[in-house]
Amino acid sequence: MPRPKVPRCLTFRPEITYYNPVGLPLRVLQEIVLLPEETEALKLYELDGLDQTQSAQRMGISQPTFARTLGSAHKKISAAIITGKAIRIETGG
Repeated sequence: MPRPKVPRCLTFRPEITYYNPVGLPLRVLQEIVLLPEETEALKLYELDGLDQTQSAQRMGISQPTFARTLGSAHKKISAAIITGKAIRIETGG
């Protein structure tokens, strides 16, 4: 049985929750889902300019967990851009 997931401290709620390639109807697009913790990690690290340790502290998680979360977000966004998929940003409720 896996360890229970540590609750993340998430403060950012994006206003825009969907991106899609121009010129393609939504019904033919595949989606990539960006989780709330991935969006928070991107905001703290890329936009706020915090380092991974500071970002991890703000989210209430370890730095290695933060690095995995950030890496997952980067991989998903890259895949969406390269393969022409839509990005749905979950807001967590």
